[in-house]
Amino acid sequence: MPLTDTALRKVKPTDKVQRLFDGSGLYLEITPTGGKLWPQKYRFGGKEKRLAHGTYPEVSLADARERREAARKLLATGVDPGEHKKAVRDATEERDANSFEVVARE
Repeated sequence: MPLTDTALRKVKPTDKVQRLFDGSGLYLEITPTGGKLWPQKYRFGGKEKRLAHGTYPEVSLADARERREAARKLLATGVDPGEHKKAVRDATEERDANSFEVVARE
């Protein structure tokens, strides 16, 4: 049964890590300190991997589901979503480091 936003708001941390599953590998992980994370399990190249989608409530349930579907589309085309996320982040950092403002300030 899929998660609801009401159920996510009501859940309280316990002394152990809790996992509330939404489906297709997406789940909400509640840490004993009260942190709520959106990881997704997937398999690529015969290995099980995890992809972080953010923290709740900064990333809503609907946004987490959209990110899960985007990752599943990448998997369907043969691309590792974790590596794709790293490549996008590195390209953004590279572009920001070479901006006109940074060069002018140097």
